Amino acid sequence: MTPQLLTKEAFAALGAPDLVYVRPISAAEIMADAPAAALQGFDLDPTQTLYAVHRADGERLAVMGDRDSAVAAALAHELAPVSVH
Repeated sequence: MTPQLLTKEAFAALGAPDLVYVRPISAAEIMADAPAAALQGFDLDPTQTLYAVHRADGERLAVMGDRDSAVAAALAHELAPVSVH
């Protein structure tokens, strides 16, 4: 069987449009991705572990200080969170 490649959009549409995943992410990664103006007012230690909520296609939707908050945010928006290790 030849492996089939899916686009991000096709992968996200595989019957789970409300499925999101929660994964740990370093504050350093957030700091590298975000414009400096967006980080004003946040006291982040680059070694700090945060928790990101992502759509199935990998788009980051939110970043929270702990896993429970990330899961709660997903549930509050009627999304189905799963963990990624």
